[in-house]
Amino acid sequence: MNDNFTLSCPIPISEYPQILLAHGGGGKLMHHLIEKLFGPAFANQYLDERHDGAQFTLNGAKLAFTTDSYVVRPLFFPGGDIGKLAIYGTVNDLAMCGARPLFLSAGFILEEGLPMETLWRIVQSMREAAQAAHVQIVTGDTKVVDKGKGDGVFINTAGIGIIEHNLLISPKSVRPGDAILLNGDVGRHGIAIMAVREGLSFESEIESDCASLAPVVLKLIEEQIELHCLRDLTRGGLASALNEIAKTAQVSIAIDESAVPVREDVQGACEILGLDPLYVANEGRFVAFVAPHDTERALKILRDFSPDAALIGSVLKAPPARVTLKSRIGAQRILDMLSGEQLPRIC
Repeated sequence: MNDNFTLSCPIPISEYPQILLAHGGGGKLMHHLIEKLFGPAFANQYLDERHDGAQFTLNGAKLAFTTDSYVVRPLFFPGGDIGKLAIYGTVNDLAMCGARPLFLSAGFILEEGLPMETLWRIVQSMREAAQAAHVQIVTGDTKVVDKGKGDGVFINTAGIGIIEHNLLISPKSVRPGDAILLNGDVGRHGIAIMAVREGLSFESEIESDCASLAPVVLKLIEEQIELHCLRDLTRGGLASALNEIAKTAQVSIAIDESAVPVREDVQGACEILGLDPLYVANEGRFVAFVAPHDTERALKILRDFSPDAALIGSVLKAPPARVTLKSRIGAQRILDMLSGEQLPRIC
């Protein structure tokens, strides 16, 4: 028997109720679950990178592989739906590995009684998103659960892509001096969903930023930008992504709040709902950690895709595993990871 094997649970049973109330990833509870339960159980060189997907070489080809599940409520929201989300979410995870997305799988868990018209709309949305992202859905599965047990439909997609360069894009490649670039305004996806749930209306409808990030990432690579790390800002938003990277890379990250673009209507909605836009989920936003000498070129490319792209901070050597924020009034504070989830069921 392997000496490292143990039957004792690494997380006290008393902590399970808190974990189960987390409703997804992005906060301290889910981070704790990954670090203390899943990580030790499945530890290997690929998983230990703590990236959006695994990167490996097979018969001379460099590949990236990822998977994600989608449980958003409502199924349809301004700017997207669960089908579009399922395609772009997995395509974006592959892009964050610096890979060109190629093939996806799709698994559906359907609740008994789901209207066929609803399922047809979702499938058509997935087809259109896959065509736009230049990927093919090549395998899949369908399961049906009892009425009341599935909340309509859950979708899992896995994806594989090819890495056509020699960069090692990973949190562990981040180093002091790196510039931190953001590709656009934050908070729209989470607020678009919350507006529907809470029955909020604004002068102009807030739409999700759900989109494929592969084109802009592939352009950065084509232009030979020295990329060290990429991370999309989904559950937990910008703040959680930066904290995860700071911990994995054992560096300090400093950002300027005034440099982070937030639309006025999104900011207003966050104030009404008591949310911080830095923690609100996105589906078309990412941060790029770029070598200092390529900062201006990279920022120009990002702005060709989104004029709101910005340089928001930099990487420091110490103290390790810490993210600090310079507020709009000039005060410094620690930008920590949330202890829970701001927005359950947003992706």
